[in-house]
Amino acid sequence: MPDSKAFPDFDINGPGIPGKLFGVPHSEAEAGVIVLPIPWEATVTYHTGTALGPSAILQASTQVDLFHREIPDAWQLGIFMPEIPSSIAETSATVRQLALRRQNSPEEEPLIAEKVNEACNNLNIYVRNMAGRYLSEGKIVGLVGGDHSTPLGLIHALTEKHNRFGILQFDAHADLRKAYLGFRYSHASIMYNVLKSPAVGKLVQVGIRDLCEEEHELIRQAGGRTKTFFDDDLKRMLDSGKSWANICDSIVQELPPKVYISFDIDGLDPFYCPHTGTPVPGGLSFFQATELIRAVALSRRSIIGFDLNEVAPGTNDDWDANVGARLLWHLSCWTGVSHRLLTLSRQEGRN
Repeated sequence: MPDSKAFPDFDINGPGIPGKLFGVPHSEAEAGVIVLPIPWEATVTYHTGTALGPSAILQASTQVDLFHREIPDAWQLGIFMPEIPSSIAETSATVRQLALRRQNSPEEEPLIAEKVNEACNNLNIYVRNMAGRYLSEGKIVGLVGGDHSTPLGLIHALTEKHNRFGILQFDAHADLRKAYLGFRYSHASIMYNVLKSPAVGKLVQVGIRDLCEEEHELIRQAGGRTKTFFDDDLKRMLDSGKSWANICDSIVQELPPKVYISFDIDGLDPFYCPHTGTPVPGGLSFFQATELIRAVALSRRSIIGFDLNEVAPGTNDDWDANVGARLLWHLSCWTGVSHRLLTLSRQEGRN
């Protein structure tokens, strides 16, 4: 962890440093966590805007207070976001136009899907290479999209470092389609693609409430490799008197010692993310989500990486970005705790 004594003039009680993620003073070399910004939404099929997520979260993050009651030294971890690559956003916009032609006239444009698939795969290679470089430097790597297709390259990079791990997926959608509209790397196919890797031993899904028959059948036939906590089942557990803490324990027990967290913000109640690409009624509260992340860290499992996707800022409305920034703060801090890079307060830390 970076030495806080190297920043004697930084005031953790004041406003953050503009232009730096969470306003913390660390450079790329000094940071313990690198958050890759990937402004890509080429295959979104409903509302657009997720490509603006990284910049909106970066801007909102400087308003996040850095004191965490349970993790007093949280800011000392050092969280750094490299420059948002404008070339990715530009390519995404171009590929998006191709995808729209395919969506609007599928019978007239049979070859467009392959062009879109090639562009998406190039993005996967770019992310994999970027993530691999930071992982080789001993960094913890997270990612902010963009749509939910963006973390595939990061997960591939992690399979080269870790022989076996599980995925904890927060989402309204199962994302287990083999392809959507012919797009193999669609945001609707991210977990189908993830499960192609033998290093991913378990997929645990939370908050799912919108899925197709193909996805339901894949879950049913997974032989235990996929465990889905459907949103309506979670609500029934709560209505029957089961506490959220007990439910979190049940979810965490399904996870192996190493865990990657993939967080589609539409897993939350749409109150928290009204402008996300595909909002769905129902979902988790902010507290329920962060409490589950906390439970993973306190279980002494290692969070090896994470992503946050589908944050789309509204016009003249930064609510989604504010929620996203605070969620990213929790993801980063609890990941630091899981690596023993941050310490828990004796007064506030609870098992």
